[in-house]
Amino acid sequence: MKRNNQIILLVATIAVLAVVGIYLANSTASSAQEADSEEITVSAAASLTESYREIVKDFEADNPDIKVNLNLAGSGSLRMQIEAGAPIDVFASASQKHMDILDMKNMIVADSRRDFARNSLVLIVPAGTNQIENLEDLDSEEITKIALGNPETAPVGRYAKQGLEEAGLWKAIEGKTIFAENVKQVLVYVERGEVDAGFVYMTDAQTSDKIRIVEEVPVDADISYPVAILADSEAKEASQKFIDFVTGPEGKRILEEYGFKVE
Repeated sequence: MKRNNQIILLVATIAVLAVVGIYLANSTASSAQEADSEEITVSAAASLTESYREIVKDFEADNPDIKVNLNLAGSGSLRMQIEAGAPIDVFASASQKHMDILDMKNMIVADSRRDFARNSLVLIVPAGTNQIENLEDLDSEEITKIALGNPETAPVGRYAKQGLEEAGLWKAIEGKTIFAENVKQVLVYVERGEVDAGFVYMTDAQTSDKIRIVEEVPVDADISYPVAILADSEAKEASQKFIDFVTGPEGKRILEEYGFKVE
């Protein structure tokens, strides 16, 4: 009996040691994998929120050794973060202007810059309202609050102001405008009925059933999205892989699903 107990104890000890060994091996492998992994930070325009979240998910699945930290905000705000020294690897802007500013300051890798998507500007109103049926209706006395992005920092606001100027309406409605930080905030204002109308990108309007698209607003500008690697990035190879994914077949497919135009 004593011998049997010793055998059982020995077998149990071996089993425990085996489990511990497997755990330590897996832990070591996991630590090694983490040590070999690389992180990049991608700053992207707010209007890219939904599409870039999916792009990042699929990119990480294809590149398990690269972790992407996604930073979303208005293009102008992101540009100022970069100018202030924020550790960003990739910048995807909703405006050529903000990328041009960084380029002139030698803050991007010029050869990495690519245009990857295009969009359009639309006038929207809360769902169920019928006070506004065209751009000219914004000049009505009944319309008192019109939301648009801050033209100084949000490209969607600059495009809206330009469209209104081209239509000869800016001076008439300027006093009714409420500036938002980015296109997503404009969309929320209109969804909640806090304003009579707002200007957003077509891709953002298509994400909501709480608004109605009145019309597409002509703008004498190409609403195109450039992406580039930052000159100070310490992960340029991984960053280039991300840009290649965005501009490749899978990235284009995702962007098209969210309403962007790609070539």
